[in-house]
Formats: sequence, structure tokens, C-alpha cells
Amino acid sequence: MPREKKLAVSGDRRRRHTDEFKSEAVQMLLDCHTAASVKDRLGLPNTNMLYRWKQEFLTHSGPVVSSLEARVKDLESELRRVERERDVLKKRWPFSAATSERRVHGR
Repeated sequence: MPREKKLAVSGDRRRRHTDEFKSEAVQMLLDCHTAASVKDRLGLPNTNMLYRWKQEFLTHSGPVVSSLEARVKDLESELRRVERERDVLKKRWPFSAATSERRVHGR
């Protein structure tokens, strides 16, 4: 459950989120939570703030975090490709070895 220490309202009625709050929100995004679920959990008005905070975080964190994030994206796309291949192979093929054997041996 996220902690409720997020904002201080100034005279212009804009929310000011603490750096700690922003950091926790970005960490939730990096931990594979969707932006919509983080927005809902933290009571944010939209996901644009989350993406902006994430970009700021990655800019300040340096190239290591950026390269890790790129690697995660590559691995996720490879996983989706392999899952599609697996799903195709799971389907019964009309010309599989078992079918051919039955026709040859008259079963």
C-alpha cells in the first residue's frame, strides 16, 4: 500500500509532490506496473506526470539505467516473439508425424 505523503498545496492550487513520492512512483513504473494502475493507486490526475517523472529520473540516473531499460524492452519483445512461436507449435498440424504414420500404416 503506498504511503500518503504526497503533496503540499500551494496558493495557486497546484499539487507539489515530494521527490520521495516521485521516486516511489517511478519505481513502481520500473517494476512493471502499468502507468494507469500507478496513477489510480497514487491518486494522480493523469499518467503524463508519471512519464515526465520517469524521464527526469532516467536523465539524472545516467546511462546505466537507460541501458538496462533498453535491455528489458528488448527481452520483453523477444519473449513475446517466442511465446507466439510456442503458440503456433502447440497447434495441431494437419501434416504432423502422427497423422502421416496413421495413413501409411492404415490406422
